[in-house]
Amino acid sequence: MDRRTFLRNSVLGAAAVTLVPLGLRGQIAKRAMKPGRLNLSFTPHELHLRHAFNLAKSSRTVTPDVLVRIEFDGIIGYGEASMPPYLGESEKSVCNFLSQLDLTQFNDPFRIGEIHRYMDIVSNGNYAAKCAVDIALHDIVGKITGQPWHRMWGLSAADAPCTSFTIGIDTPEVVRQKVQEASPYRVLKVKMGLDRDKETVELIRSMTDVPICADVNQGWTDRKMALDMCHWLADRGCLFVEQPFDKTDVKNTMWLREHSPLPIIADEAVQLVDDVRRIADVYDGINIKLMKCGGMHQAHEMAVVAKALGLKVMLGCMTETSCAVTAAAQLAPMADWADLDGNLLITNDPFDGLKIVDGKITLPSDRPGIGVVEI
Repeated sequence: MDRRTFLRNSVLGAAAVTLVPLGLRGQIAKRAMKPGRLNLSFTPHELHLRHAFNLAKSSRTVTPDVLVRIEFDGIIGYGEASMPPYLGESEKSVCNFLSQLDLTQFNDPFRIGEIHRYMDIVSNGNYAAKCAVDIALHDIVGKITGQPWHRMWGLSAADAPCTSFTIGIDTPEVVRQKVQEASPYRVLKVKMGLDRDKETVELIRSMTDVPICADVNQGWTDRKMALDMCHWLADRGCLFVEQPFDKTDVKNTMWLREHSPLPIIADEAVQLVDDVRRIADVYDGINIKLMKCGGMHQAHEMAVVAKALGLKVMLGCMTETSCAVTAAAQLAPMADWADLDGNLLITNDPFDGLKIVDGKITLPSDRPGIGVVEI
C-alpha cells in the first residue's frame, strides 16, 4: 500500500470513531489500550493564574488547557495544548480534534513526521492540539533512547539562556508586587500597548536595573510614536521590541525596523516555517512558540531556518504547565532570548520540569524525553 492510500484510509478510519463527549472536567477520554500501538488519552485542565494576565487588548484570570498522554508498551509520553486566544482554538476544538485521531494504527513513535502528515489530513489548523500529540511523541522517543531532546538535537544544556519574567499590564501596586516576585530573574518582559507604558517602565526602573524587553502585542498604531518609544526604551536598558504593530502592517514595521535603535521581533506575525522566510526582510528576529507552530518538530525547523537567514531566535510560550514549557526549553540552547515563564504564572502545575537557577534555564539533564514527571 502506498503512503497516499495509507493516509487516506487512516482518515476514513479515524472519522468512524465516535467523538468523546466533553463531559465532566478531569475525566480522561480514552480508547481501549492496544499493545504495541500508540494509545492516546486526554483530559481538560483549566490553568489558574496567580495574577490577571493583562495585554493591550485583552485580560484573563484562567487559561483553558488540555493534558495529553500517549502510552506505548508501558512508556508514557506527556503532552499539552494551551490555547492562544488569537488563533481561535478552544478546549472544545482541541478535544474534538483529538477525538478524531486514531493513533493505534501506528506501531512506531519514531514516525513523528508521518504522524504530523496524518494529523494535517485529519484537519487543517488545530496547532495547539497537534502540539500536544507532538510533545508526547517526543517524550516517548526520548525515553526509548534514554536521552533528553536537547542532546538528541546535539545541543548543550549549558548554552541555555536566562529566561525573562513577564510583567503584565496592571495597576502600579500590582506591577510593584510582580517586580518584587521577579527578583530572582535577570530579564523582565514588560507588556505594553497602553498610554501609561512609560509610567510602568519608570516604576520598574525605580526598583531594578535588570534588562527589560518590550512586548507590545500589536498595540501601537503610530510609527512616529513607536520610534520615539524605541529610542526612549533603548535609553532605559531595553533589549528589543516585540510585535509593535498589527501583524499585517508590514509597511510600518519595515520603516520602524530601518530606523529603530532596537531589534524588532515578530510574534503574532510568524507561526510556521514558511512565515520565517516570508518575514525575513521585515523583522530582526522571531518568537517561536510550540502552541503556535504545532510542537517541537516544527519549532526546531523554524529555529534552524531563522539562524540560516540571520534572524535572532526567541523562544516563548503561552500560559502553560511545566510539561510544554520544559519541552520548549529543550530547544533553548539555540535561542538568543527565552521567555519561558508560563508555568511560573499558574498555581496548579501538575508537573515538575525545568528549574530557573539565578535566572538561567536549567534543564533536568538526568531525565530522558522532554524532562518532566507528574507530581
